[in-house]
Amino acid sequence: MITENIIQGTPEWRKARAGIPTSSSFDMIITTAGMPSKQKQKYLYALAAERITGAKEEHYQNEAMQRGIQMEEEARNMYELITGNTVDLVGICYPDAKKSYGSSPDGLVGDDGLLEIKCPLSYTHVGYLMEGVLPTDYIQQTQGQLLVTGRKWVDFFSYYPGLKPLLIKVKPDEKFLKALRIELEVFVSELNEITEKLRSI
Repeated sequence: MITENIIQGTPEWRKARAGIPTSSSFDMIITTAGMPSKQKQKYLYALAAERITGAKEEHYQNEAMQRGIQMEEEARNMYELITGNTVDLVGICYPDAKKSYGSSPDGLVGDDGLLEIKCPLSYTHVGYLMEGVLPTDYIQQTQGQLLVTGRKWVDFFSYYPGLKPLLIKVKPDEKFLKALRIELEVFVSELNEITEKLRSI
């Protein structure tokens, strides 16, 4: 694993992520069943455009998303208090020097772990608590983080003030990771081809 210790959310961080698939969007490459996603073509074109322009496309953030970002530090402190773990911040991680894809977990935990924080609205958090398992929406992201970093587990931590937090330890799903590796290899190859075609137009 190669890391770049730049502050998440900064222009430098967005530039480092421009034009490469990252784990927060792996659901646009592969479904939870290990099949190609219907959103794949759109994601290919978006990343190809970023490679040509050198700029990361800005995405709309509603109030709930902005609130989640603002509460992340509070959630991280709560996680450290509950678990006794120390969280080290990281900008972006790559599996190797090729930097063909990456991941920006919310923290590194010791030598083996990762932290992924979510600060959803109250009703969403209550739903997570009632289910008591990793929400399906985050399977590709957390498994992708494990693939990129080579670490052994991700602590998924959902936090809402005044309610019990949800902590789920996610471990590698080897069957899914095998499919993800294949889809990523195909995706990166197609992305390279599309980028070259764009440059020749």
